[in-house]
Amino acid sequence: MTDTMNSTATAENAAPKDNILLEMKNVRKYFPVSSGFFRKTTGYIRAVDNVDLYVKRGETLGLVGESGCGKTTLGKCIVRLHIPTGGELRYHSDGVVKNLLSLSKEESFNTRKKIQMVFQDPYSSLNPVKNIFTAFDEPLRIHGWKNAAERKERIARSLEQVNLRADYMYRYPHEFSGGQRQRICIARSLCVDPELVVCDEPVSALDVSIQAQVLNLMKELQATLGLTYIFIAHDLSVVEYMSNRIAVMYLGKIVELAPSASLYYQPAHPYTEALLSAVPIPRLGNKGERIVLQGDVPSPADPPPGCPFHTRCRECASRCRTEAPELRPLKDNPEHFTACHRKNS
Repeated sequence: MTDTMNSTATAENAAPKDNILLEMKNVRKYFPVSSGFFRKTTGYIRAVDNVDLYVKRGETLGLVGESGCGKTTLGKCIVRLHIPTGGELRYHSDGVVKNLLSLSKEESFNTRKKIQMVFQDPYSSLNPVKNIFTAFDEPLRIHGWKNAAERKERIARSLEQVNLRADYMYRYPHEFSGGQRQRICIARSLCVDPELVVCDEPVSALDVSIQAQVLNLMKELQATLGLTYIFIAHDLSVVEYMSNRIAVMYLGKIVELAPSASLYYQPAHPYTEALLSAVPIPRLGNKGERIVLQGDVPSPADPPPGCPFHTRCRECASRCRTEAPELRPLKDNPEHFTACHRKNS
């Protein structure tokens, strides 16, 4: 507990208080594991384990890591599709800080429209038996837009913002390509005027040529509407292009957090170095050396003691096997945080 409090305090001191939109404090999400005839709970999968992060207003915070590291689960916790097992989600709005996990039912409903999500698969994100107008109209009506003409106008404007014609609202999902569907999903998330948009691999299901169009569109919308993004992805080139700061996750924990340029050119954590070595860009800090990680990712139901990465780290020391490292700033760069004994000693 002391380590967690220390890392949180350090991150707090580095963050400008008046510019924070969302703070995550010791966020945890554990899924129970059941076995036996009576389905008794015998353990827990620690998908998200004591995450401390802050998101500044107007920025894009990238979230990267291998499949199964917990980044999508963390995104769903932020929009409360998953209710965290513990911790706090402090949302700063209109000069007031609210813990999203302790709000009343009415207060929680009123804040939901401020945090929206764009999902990975544009094909399963839209109901195939409902036209686009219905997909947009229902959330608008639920969130207080009672006038039908106003809702229709807002839907038309949202579609035009993503470079689609307004009359597309009367079509069905099967009439659109994958790129068009994802733009429709982006427009749907924006029609209720959110402040924060959680983007879960928004371009991974699209062709490369379409990816560039969608990413540029998202940047334009951010500049025009003043949006804040949490951008979850596994493609490091895409994350570099989109993000101001990047958090690296491993086994449910944040192991490195830094401005984009600092992380890509001077990675501090061995796991980040290994991830970047897989990107065929010689200008990155790995100098072109390919780092092949040995072994498999440990089970989040039985994480190893000490540093979670020590079972695959080529620079592992005896201290790493017993003592969990804190997320601390580097001595020469107070905005660059890493959880590694090698860098923090």
